[in-house]
Amino acid sequence: MRTATKTSPPTKSLESLARQIERQEAELRKGGGEAGHERQRKLGRLGVRERLSRLLDPDAPFLELNLWAAYEMYPQAGEVPAAAVVTGVGSVERRSCMIVANDATTKAGAFFPATVKKVLRAQRIAARCNLPLIYLVDSAGVYLPMQDEIFPDEDDFGRIFRNNAVLSAMGVPQFAAIMGNCVAGGAYLPVLCDKVLMTEGSELDLAGPALVKAAIGQEVDREQLGGAEMHARVSGTIDFRERDDEACLARLRSLVALLPAQSISPDRFAAPDSDPQDLYRLVSADGHGEYDVRALLRSIVDGGSLQEYKAEYGKTLVCAYATIGGYKVGVIANQRTRCKSGDGELQIGGVIYHDSADKAARFVMDCNQTGLPIVFFQDVVGFMVGRDSEQHGIIRSGAKLVNAVSNSGVPKITVIVGGSFGAGNYALCGKAFDPTFIFAWPNARYAVMGAEQAAETILSIERRAAERNGRKLADDELRGLHDKIANDYQRQTDIRYGAARGWVDAIIAPHTTRDVLVHALQLAMRPGPGGGFRAGVLQV
Repeated sequence: MRTATKTSPPTKSLESLARQIERQEAELRKGGGEAGHERQRKLGRLGVRERLSRLLDPDAPFLELNLWAAYEMYPQAGEVPAAAVVTGVGSVERRSCMIVANDATTKAGAFFPATVKKVLRAQRIAARCNLPLIYLVDSAGVYLPMQDEIFPDEDDFGRIFRNNAVLSAMGVPQFAAIMGNCVAGGAYLPVLCDKVLMTEGSELDLAGPALVKAAIGQEVDREQLGGAEMHARVSGTIDFRERDDEACLARLRSLVALLPAQSISPDRFAAPDSDPQDLYRLVSADGHGEYDVRALLRSIVDGGSLQEYKAEYGKTLVCAYATIGGYKVGVIANQRTRCKSGDGELQIGGVIYHDSADKAARFVMDCNQTGLPIVFFQDVVGFMVGRDSEQHGIIRSGAKLVNAVSNSGVPKITVIVGGSFGAGNYALCGKAFDPTFIFAWPNARYAVMGAEQAAETILSIERRAAERNGRKLADDELRGLHDKIANDYQRQTDIRYGAARGWVDAIIAPHTTRDVLVHALQLAMRPGPGGGFRAGVLQV
């Protein structure tokens, strides 16, 4: 059986790990630091978090997404906190909106590969949840030293503008406020939106004065080329010219208020049977301990709402109906205690066996028949391997589950509460399987296999390769190679590594899981867009 690695003893509890993540996230939210904020102030502009505080309804939750984007990814460029853009879902005039706001305190708001990926994810969620999009534009454009990784491909910079057009055709409202630089290809983003606002002192053009002079020999100042007054009075490109950030954000709020009011409200619900703080005592930070996943669920779902499906069959996956904050859902969760199958076989917690895969596939189909969103709780070490498992048809059973999850049409939300290894990640709705949202606890681990297994596998390949060349690896050489591979895997399985690359939408503290899920379900259950306005061909 392929399992996750047992490494050194834990040095932190789950609670202390959550506190460490919280401190690091507070630093990430500072963006480019005091120097960057001072530069904004000199230009008469607010920082991105200040803009958000004025745009969003006070005391309403803000579900920030991909805060860890670009974390430790671009050492040659220095730190790029949050990939120089803030994305998330917040309330504006009591209407849930997806926010995409460049952070000009970090690298002048330039686009890195992780920035593009983060904006595309925000657009994808907005399309799926029918969320109005608000762009606060203040960016120097593509980070030129990495243009080859940002510019040309199907999921690169240009895809953002393609999505603007497609979202418009779907009928998803889009608002853009140009509050600083908006140059070159990036200028298309706001102009492809429904409404365009621009502050005095901002710039909107395909090429700045220096490039215009170099290209066609024309000398022109910034205001004539792409200033707010020119675009309001001459080109007619913008809809509203605003004197400063404060006025622009107030205008945005008034325009969002014109949208239809939200009317989704969940059924009445009870508090969880268990205190969410109990989760810190239930689940270990290192992933080694056993626990009954039903106890975990009792700290998250509404009290008395859990109804387990096929409770005596396929026990390493718990499938159940429940409500979370009044929203009716199906739940699929890895059971982390040892149990016995109906024929007496001992089954290891966290492993998917043929019977549990069959049960879960049938449950996914049932939730689709009923129209229930599905919440997956992953703490999985993979599928069972070996002679007996193969003879039971584990590949066939696993394929059924993968097929059912792939074709599921109801909203899917995934929470990784421990390990997420190998094909278990796929079968339980990992990022490749289009979850509406995917969250992870601070102790989460991502990899095709555990570090120890990876080290042993790669080591055996290296050993055989050396032997084919007539060389035998010395013991100290083998130990050094083993340790290097294991350390690399340990670093790469850390959830911060995955979050930097957009594999999860957010790292969440365990005790906040219920609140995050309630917010996510509220968004995921919104009715889809009704399609945009259609007109015949016009001469313009």
